[in-house]
Amino acid sequence: MTQPYQALIDEIVVATLKGKIQSKQQVYRMLQAKVEPGSGELFERALATTLAALEPELAPSDDELKQAKAMRKHRALTTIQSEWQRWQADNQATAMLTGVEADILNAPPEERLLQLLACLDPNRDQPLSREQFGQLAQALRQAPVAPNAAPATEVAPALATLAEGLDQGLTAWQQLEGDVVGWIYTQGEQLGFSQPGERSGPWRHWSTVVSHPALKRLFDDLALHQAVTAAGVASPLAVTDWIAWGVVLQRLQLALVNWFDRQPYDPQAGKRLSIATFLTFAVVWGQISNRLSQQGQRTLSMGSFQLALQGLRQFANQSYFPLYGGLFTALSGEPLRALLDYLDQPLQEVPNTAVKARILTLLGYSQRALGNYNQAQRFHQQALEVAREAQDTPCEIASLNHLSRTCVARQDFETAESHSQRALILARQSGDRIGQANALTNLGYSQVAQGQSQLLPTEQYETVLSYLEQGLALSEQMGDRPSQALCANSLGIAQLKLGQYPAAIQSLQQGLQVAQAIGDRFLMASNFANLAAAHQGDGNLEQAVLTGCLGMYLLHQIDSPEWRQPAALLSILYGQLGPATLESILADHRRQFLAVIGVDGYDFLQPLLARYRESLE
Repeated sequence: MTQPYQALIDEIVVATLKGKIQSKQQVYRMLQAKVEPGSGELFERALATTLAALEPELAPSDDELKQAKAMRKHRALTTIQSEWQRWQADNQATAMLTGVEADILNAPPEERLLQLLACLDPNRDQPLSREQFGQLAQALRQAPVAPNAAPATEVAPALATLAEGLDQGLTAWQQLEGDVVGWIYTQGEQLGFSQPGERSGPWRHWSTVVSHPALKRLFDDLALHQAVTAAGVASPLAVTDWIAWGVVLQRLQLALVNWFDRQPYDPQAGKRLSIATFLTFAVVWGQISNRLSQQGQRTLSMGSFQLALQGLRQFANQSYFPLYGGLFTALSGEPLRALLDYLDQPLQEVPNTAVKARILTLLGYSQRALGNYNQAQRFHQQALEVAREAQDTPCEIASLNHLSRTCVARQDFETAESHSQRALILARQSGDRIGQANALTNLGYSQVAQGQSQLLPTEQYETVLSYLEQGLALSEQMGDRPSQALCANSLGIAQLKLGQYPAAIQSLQQGLQVAQAIGDRFLMASNFANLAAAHQGDGNLEQAVLTGCLGMYLLHQIDSPEWRQPAALLSILYGQLGPATLESILADHRRQFLAVIGVDGYDFLQPLLARYRESLE
């Protein structure tokens, strides 16, 4: 296969020796005319073989004429090599696109869809541009069809079907491209996805912009239910529609993240919204995958899972990927629980990489926030093993820290302390100050939790608080807000358990402010719940009711079993204050409630407390 290129190289060398090559540009034009795009590896092999064969002739020799000729050949080959590198740079995009076309055209029919998914992947070294997708669609449409080709199916779609799906997606994206963030300006200052049934928000807005029927149906479903239901996915879903979804949803995600990342007025809010965007689209693809699986469209179901993973891989490589934190909320207001339901089993089949370790970490601490401690431990243990294999030291330290927190939740204090000590040692060895801050916090937190079941000496409590204060100070110095939120929360809980109520209130309020800024729903809820206990201890029952209600509702909203803790405190206050006083406090602070949990949340407070009280009867 390299013979034609060997002949071309020999031709250029001979012409050079005869003085027919006057400039490098001539060599470049010959390469441009005779090297086929996508066959660069063959040319490089022929050039390397020629250079290797010439090597002995370059050695010192008595035959000066022969050696001089060899040197001239070598200079000619060096010129070819430099012009080849120039040709590669100029034709890289064309060669890459040609390679992509070849991958799809040469794949067995049942693997064409997977090859197309690889083309869509934004994690490629050279992601395809919109123009290249159009060129790819044209090439697939014009490709010859084998005379005895089997009938096209969902598993093995025709090349024309792939081309049509790409074209439909590009047409829909052209309609949406200039209006990606238009919904932000139509709903005032509320930056986020709307609540179920509302007429504003991105899904509804995009539905009015796009004309593609299947895409409009999906957007309408998401606008109405904030989830993908049977109403949003035709049965069966056409392959062309699914490909169009892939093109458009991926481009929407990339455009939103790019816009949020570039917001200069509040970088922290931008990061929070970028995180929410990544999670939202992962949830959407997970739900699409689940719906298609129920319909028996297994190929498209697995493809949807791959698209979810592509987005999560991109997320895992961002500098703001939250190795530490609680439960982040998707833009729709839905917690990560939906994501957990769709990623657990298929994720086990993904090869062990640093990206996989980070995704497992995200899923693990989300499971812990939901009270699923056994599942959380399984995720973090697997993340630890994968991170070690991938030599991702920050993720290995984070996994040890998360295992420590999980062990505290399971009342396994000795193991919790062991994990935090190992994390601290490894963080100091590697210079990971964020990991060190969290390890110090976990070391103190585990000892405080252990002190609940056994009385510790006073000096040991002082040491514990020192660990927690060091962790908080380190996280503040590093500017790592997720760690700062966790450290402040842990310090506040420790001070609360030690009866230091004013100090606990100060620490928990600090943790609350940071948690609200980064959108960490679990830590927001935890701070509110513990503030209620601190205010009760400090004698401020009105603030105890306010923060207790907020903590109870937010914990219930994310399906955490810990909602019953502030509910129990509120039940005691209900008995002490009486129903009239409690209702008066709720009415007096209505504006504060609405700012955090909205009208629906405010209206649900008393029914939720009543549900808890009834459960005790």
